[in-house]
Amino acid sequence: MATKVFETAAEAVADIRDGATLAVGGFGLCGIPDILIQAIADAGATDLEVFSNNCGVDGHGLGILLGSKRIRRVTASYVGENKEFARQYLSGELEVELTPQGTLAEKLRTGGAGIPAFFTPAGVGTPISQGGLPWKYHADGSVAVASPAKEIREFRGKRYVLEESITADFSLVHALKGDTEGNLVFNKAAMNFNPLAAMAGRVCIAQVEELVEPGEIDPGEVHLPGIFVNRLVHTGVQDKQIEKRTVSAAKGA
Repeated sequence: MATKVFETAAEAVADIRDGATLAVGGFGLCGIPDILIQAIADAGATDLEVFSNNCGVDGHGLGILLGSKRIRRVTASYVGENKEFARQYLSGELEVELTPQGTLAEKLRTGGAGIPAFFTPAGVGTPISQGGLPWKYHADGSVAVASPAKEIREFRGKRYVLEESITADFSLVHALKGDTEGNLVFNKAAMNFNPLAAMAGRVCIAQVEELVEPGEIDPGEVHLPGIFVNRLVHTGVQDKQIEKRTVSAAKGA
């Protein structure tokens, strides 16, 4: 069987073409596959559709692809730290589907599990279920594309909305450790959305800080089994960024 290990990030993402759909792990700037994102930016793919909790910040993470106008559409739950994101959305350059965070997580998980849709109480009685959310604007500020109404069904006296699952052409994730068969271990909060995004991609590409041989990871420590991972790149220790730096004066200063 061919190895899953690629020498460079550029080689691992080389077949990501214009119009591809990407499920991207991480939360804010924590646990994001930054090296893989940069490799996609360098390769030039455009017209991308992204599923991710957020879209990075200006100049880092997915913000790099956004800033160079490589992203056509984003499904996310939080976008508040990216000024360019807001500008593109409000000017009609970017289509955006805002989704409750737990719903987005489950849409990724069920997509990876082969479940096409599910019912959830989140969003019932709001524009999430009723429709009318502005997905895309015209340049003059009028709504170009609005969200459709979704099916509502009652179970045991409570109403639920039908949400369709997510599958993507590729998923991009960051892990603390991985073995050459693709078994991955994530570091604390950096686990957020990474296993779920990995499952949702038809081809999962993982950047790992430490790459080891099979058997060197205790099976009980594996967060994501290698069956979900197709490609690995050893990128070394990640240069961790801080999304919003907050400091306080020392006592007595």
